[in-house]
Amino acid sequence: MLDSASTDPLLQPYRLKHLVLKNRVMTTSHEPAYPEDGMPKARYRAYHAERARGGVALAMTAGSAAVSRDSPPVFNNILAYRDDVVPWIRELTDACHEHGCAVMIQLTHLGRRTTWNKGDWLPSVSPGPHREPAHRAFPKVLEDWDIARIVQDYADAAQRMQAGGMDGIELQAYGHLMDQFWSPLTNRLDGPYGADTLENRLRFTFDVLSAIRRQVGPDFIVGIRYTADETQPGGITAKDGIEMSKMLRDTGMVDFLNVIRGRIHTDPAMTDVIPIQGMRSAPHLDFAGEVRRATGMPTFHAARIQDVATARHAIAAGLLDMVGMTRAHMADPHLVRKVVEGREHDIRPCVGANYCLDRIYQGGEALCLHNAATGRESTMPHEIPKAATRRRIVIVGAGPAGLEAARVAAARGHDVTVLEAADAPGGQVRLTARSPRRAEMMGLIDWRVSQCEAAGVILRYSTWAEADDVTALSPEVVIVATGGMANTVLYETGEEQPHVVTSWDILSGDVLPGGRVLIYDEAGDHAGLQAAEVALKSGAKVEIMTPDRTFAPEVMAMNLTPYMRALQHDDVTFTIARRLKAVERNGNSLRAIIGTDYSDRHTYADYDQIVVNYGTFPLDDLYFDLRDASSNGGAVDHDALIAGRPQTIRTNPAGTYQLFRIGDAVSARNTHAAVYDALRLMKDL
Repeated sequence: MLDSASTDPLLQPYRLKHLVLKNRVMTTSHEPAYPEDGMPKARYRAYHAERARGGVALAMTAGSAAVSRDSPPVFNNILAYRDDVVPWIRELTDACHEHGCAVMIQLTHLGRRTTWNKGDWLPSVSPGPHREPAHRAFPKVLEDWDIARIVQDYADAAQRMQAGGMDGIELQAYGHLMDQFWSPLTNRLDGPYGADTLENRLRFTFDVLSAIRRQVGPDFIVGIRYTADETQPGGITAKDGIEMSKMLRDTGMVDFLNVIRGRIHTDPAMTDVIPIQGMRSAPHLDFAGEVRRATGMPTFHAARIQDVATARHAIAAGLLDMVGMTRAHMADPHLVRKVVEGREHDIRPCVGANYCLDRIYQGGEALCLHNAATGRESTMPHEIPKAATRRRIVIVGAGPAGLEAARVAAARGHDVTVLEAADAPGGQVRLTARSPRRAEMMGLIDWRVSQCEAAGVILRYSTWAEADDVTALSPEVVIVATGGMANTVLYETGEEQPHVVTSWDILSGDVLPGGRVLIYDEAGDHAGLQAAEVALKSGAKVEIMTPDRTFAPEVMAMNLTPYMRALQHDDVTFTIARRLKAVERNGNSLRAIIGTDYSDRHTYADYDQIVVNYGTFPLDDLYFDLRDASSNGGAVDHDALIAGRPQTIRTNPAGTYQLFRIGDAVSARNTHAAVYDALRLMKDL
């Protein structure tokens, strides 16, 4: 695949010890939470093999594989402390090697970054007594026998990975046990492993490296991914980090450095280490370059290097030897192949939505907001196969669901027309992207529009489609992707609230914020917090209220951080476990009747404006107008849909077209659900 004559810095081979990597692009360690019973089985293997097939030179798997039983898998980690992991590692390695991709794995002990009520219910351990805020478990302070035991666990795990055919391993030292020894903020030990000198702080790491080398030998590749600057008073300083980097080099036991900057003990700290949309791209790249210059060591790095231009600069400027593009490869696993083939314009961009990581840290599995095939490689295609028969398909709605349906249908070879009522594509995403910090969301739309245009899809904007407009096109398949409209019916009341406005009204600018504003957020998604930000910036006094026991649960940890930084900077009131029951006029104000699910108590409060964020109701009139003339009455064979078979329901022999609806035209969900609806339906039509 690699053109050896290419002058592109990203496509030049790199020699790491005895290993020749075919280009300069890698996926850094991350745990997509796909293991089964702690083993990297078929789904895990298919995920990495797809990126290997797409041209990446090095897959750093796991994030991280656990070396000890008292490092329970809070992220559904691979269990490297079990002997039965070896054959699964071998299958994973072989699957990537088949495509010329080197494979390594990250090993760790989580230390205090875990909990005691998982796995074998052993206490978490750390060189200090303080819990990590993100995981809340108070650790046992390590004893000497714990240290000796864990050192040996690292060595045994490394030997298992070598037996599984891995090209090397990487030790994890940011937020986990290893750098809990390094940092004065977490190390409270006395004696040889205490925090009084750099040598003592690194002694545990040196012991681990020595034990590993005794068992895997001098040739096996061993690196370390670590924080070289905690960016917090009292922690590891940049000066410390440079010195520690030199000390790691001077052991002669480390083959590469993978540099991180910051801490991950809280959601805000982790968001600065792994920035999301609206934040600066590649914020730590220059610092990684400083480590490379100071040490002369092979240096890797990843932190929001989401585009090819930035990655190319990192290599061309001599800042890195290998550049990590992990989330970018979740969005497009064939990124490198498209660079090789001169098709950079076809790369599906990472928009920094961070749906992937936020799901993992909330106990789910990694999924990409933009690419519904990621993590579903065994059932969903990244490359769309051609259909046996060309069909005429009409799609109503050019939001993410409609555009994905059009993209997939066109890739199948069908004749596709899209009708959109607005004068531009995007649907709710266009509204979301009005917030400058979330403007990158339009990448979801822009990429699909460009793919559709290149494939010959007819896109008709400013077209409010009635049933006759659709049937006049003689479709064989009709897809209704008309989305939804913001809801102002409070929970179980069944009545519109005439005095309230919606989060959409505020975000669109159709309604200006009032003076005293209540954001009543029952959906718990981005729109409520975005509306609160708009109101706050206008000078309003803002209260955010939710009936839930926590606010904005659908936004999740890392995406919540920028909102909280904006909202907590000023005097915003957060009210939980209160339900808006009704709204009345009270002179020039609005009176909110407020209840709670926990008692019969009611209270009253006056505001100038009440903004309701309670999801959407489907815009489904067209769908129901089209049902009677359809061959399937709009019915979906769920078994066929899930199994990847074509839809064959025919309840009306006189029907001239199949009819389906997708996305929020069915029910209020999220962008990923809309895209997934479209992909899994259209790939078999």
